[in-house]
Amino acid sequence: MTKDYYSIEEVANILRVSKKTIWQWIKDGRVKTRRVGRSNTFPHAIVMELLGQTIKPQERINIEKIINKALKEYGETFKKLGNE
Repeated sequence: MTKDYYSIEEVANILRVSKKTIWQWIKDGRVKTRRVGRSNTFPHAIVMELLGQTIKPQERINIEKIINKALKEYGETFKKLGNE
């Protein structure tokens, strides 16, 4: 289950960067947050976008290869599991 909003600390943990880095990104305008009371929060979509940006191109290629291999080998099984 996903959350609608994440705190700065949660986003820092997810992205494996410091809270200071997150604050710098906010200050620089690299990321947008939503104010809830006195806190800055990150919508789920922004967190997913940031997470996608942190994957290096070679890692992305490796992940795609692994997914394609799994689909090739287990595609029918995935379809059956999806129908249950």
